[in-house]
Formats: sequence, structure tokens, C-alpha cells
Amino acid sequence: MRLLLDVMCGGLIAYLRMCNHDTAYAGDRGLEADDAVLAAARNEDRTIVTRDGELADRAAASISLESRDVEAQLAELAAAGVDLSLAADPAFCGRCNGPLDRVDSDVSTPEYAPDPAETEIWVCRDCGQYFWRGSHWDRVAETLSRVA
Repeated sequence: MRLLLDVMCGGLIAYLRMCNHDTAYAGDRGLEADDAVLAAARNEDRTIVTRDGELADRAAASISLESRDVEAQLAELAAAGVDLSLAADPAFCGRCNGPLDRVDSDVSTPEYAPDPAETEIWVCRDCGQYFWRGSHWDRVAETLSRVA
């Protein structure tokens, strides 16, 4: 899915990107006014995810959430039909939503990243951030298993 999260739903970003949803965040783009959020969603063919009922009602496509709790919001998304399965091959950067490329096993990585000869690693084409399935991945998987 192509989603646009309003500023009230920022806690969902990493979960949705890790499930391979193309997820833009209004806060990263400085989109605060409803009209700006609606225009971005329309121009990019995105479904708005929001807790603002009025914004949801004005959108061509939206998912309206009620809860403030991230886990409860994930359950609401699952109930709305959003697939919350972790991606076998991640496609979107958790930091900037840019496209990810798999790092070859013989490539040198930054000190903070594991050895690509031992662990699958991806790098963002846009911001250069490296990703792998580590403890954060495990925590996200555990959370998603409770809600999906």
C-alpha cells in the first residue's frame, strides 16, 4: 500500500515500512495543514492514515484510527485490511522511506553494521542507512504477532 501518515500516527512508520508499505510521514515533509496533507495524498495516490475524523472524511482514501496506543493502532490497521506481515526482502528505508538494495557479502559496511558475509544487510539508496534483521526486527515481529 501507498500510505501517508499524518502527524498523529508517527509511531506506525517503522512497522509499516518493515511490512513493505510505501509509507510517507507528514511530519517529515512539514505537512501540518489538512489541505496540504490531502493534496500530497491526492498527488501521490496515497491512503491517509489519521486519527482526525474530519481529515479522514475529506480524503479520497483514508483509514481512520481511534487509539493513541501504537499496538492498538496496528490492530485497527489489521482490521481495516492492511497486511502487517514482515517483509522477507525489505523494500523501504525505515528512516526516509527510500528504496533499499541488498548489500553484497563482499562489500565493506560501517562499523555499526554486521558483516554482510554473515548477515543479510540492505542499504538505502537515498540516505545511506544500513538495515538488517536484528533485535529491533525481533521486537517488531513480536508486536505484530500480537495484533495481526
